Amino acid sequence: MSITETANKNHEELFPDYKSTVKVTDPELIEVFDNFAFDEVLTYGNLDTRTRLMMILASTIASQALSEYKMMTNAALNVGVTPVEIKEILYQSVPYVGIAKVLDFIHATNDILVSRGIKLPLEGQSTTTPETRYEKGLEVQKSIFGEVIDKMFEKSPKDQLPIQKYLSANCFGDYYTRKGLDIKTRELLTFSMILSLGGCESQLKGHVQGNLNVGNDKEILLSTVTQLLPYVGYPRALNAIRCINEVIPE
Repeated sequence: MSITETANKNHEELFPDYKSTVKVTDPELIEVFDNFAFDEVLTYGNLDTRTRLMMILASTIASQALSEYKMMTNAALNVGVTPVEIKEILYQSVPYVGIAKVLDFIHATNDILVSRGIKLPLEGQSTTTPETRYEKGLEVQKSIFGEVIDKMFEKSPKDQLPIQKYLSANCFGDYYTRKGLDIKTRELLTFSMILSLGGCESQLKGHVQGNLNVGNDKEILLSTVTQLLPYVGYPRALNAIRCINEVIPE
């Protein structure tokens, strides 16, 4: 097999002493994939290793790729992503992917953390109460999206207004206000999840603008898409790039 020295080095950093059974049964595939994912795409963009691994974790949750998620969770821990950060990625995925799709990933994460001697539950990261979640969530929502939030409330039909309030209180009040990850990281994670889900281009464009508003520029967004490409495939990656270009023209 002609896996490049760079690909081997980067793979070893994430998975020290890992023995792949697929490398034995499907050597040609592993040669192509490893050279692409652990060498070629890493030459593009400006994401550091920790950020790249966090975005891949978010993407694998949205893609329902449990086996890959477990591998990448161990890799993330190996390069310094903290247990709290991994848990916050999981929690952040709940309002975007749904608890039905996240629950297995929570159990898998708990098994990995316990196997590494990490005591559960981890320290709590919540900053809101039932009384403050709506107000604090709306504040964070407006800090990301600006005056468009007021317009969403104004234009919402009366029978759909509860959904807008749920977004503020639950999606933003219960999750975005948590400690453990900053807003820039949370918004980039959300972008990674939505592009990986597919079929959510309207929401994806909204979060392209949200990322831009919090300081994640076009270069960071394109870097994220590129690093997720080996895991989500070209259709979703190209759709994401089209959304980026529509919101942030050249």
